[in-house]
Amino acid sequence: MPNKITFYGHSAFRIDTAQGLRIWIDPWLDNPLAPEDKGDTQADLILVTHAHPDHLGNTMELVSSSMTEVVTIHELQQYLLARGLPNVTGMNIGGTYYTKGVSVTMVPAVHSSSISNGQELLYGGEAAGFIIRLEDGVRIYHAGDTALFGDMAMLGSMYTPKVAILPIGDHYVMGPREAAYACRLINPKVVIPMHYKTFPALTGTVGEFERQMKANQIDTAIKALKPGESLEVDLL
Repeated sequence: MPNKITFYGHSAFRIDTAQGLRIWIDPWLDNPLAPEDKGDTQADLILVTHAHPDHLGNTMELVSSSMTEVVTIHELQQYLLARGLPNVTGMNIGGTYYTKGVSVTMVPAVHSSSISNGQELLYGGEAAGFIIRLEDGVRIYHAGDTALFGDMAMLGSMYTPKVAILPIGDHYVMGPREAAYACRLINPKVVIPMHYKTFPALTGTVGEFERQMKANQIDTAIKALKPGESLEVDLL
């Protein structure tokens, strides 16, 4: 069975690995674009890129027992532990964590991160992305919410992700032009666009992303998944 990446709208994804591990990333499953049928929402591992509610999402509900591990930045880990989650691992940008047969490297993202607490905003640590190395060696880069930044070239060169999952929505994150340039820097085989169409402010489109890729002669294959659709990924 190949690895499978399923899109749930906005920035929410589930990776089902060839070995049967279920990894959720930024699981906001009641976002406006989410499919009605969520399927199996069991989770072995949940990765949260930053504290904003459209990324922390339904993490609390997906944790059914201490067997589900949440991985996020240290400050958000402390927040989640204080609210009763039993198994939260905190890490920081630049580190790699090994768990359940996979490795998770926390990499930079250029964005803000905070938690709403009534009328107060709590510091949520730095925003981040993740390089996930699956059991068979496939590497997937989920950029989180981010602007374009030059060190994406370093991430591509060092980690050589086969799949990059990049925001294209503009306004709060990269737009199509910046996301196309990010593909030039990272050089993945496949790019999955995310974080677009969810709100009116997110004006970036897949069509414009395709035009920018073509105009700049970037040959990364675009796989624009509809919410509920999946992409199978192997090492070849």
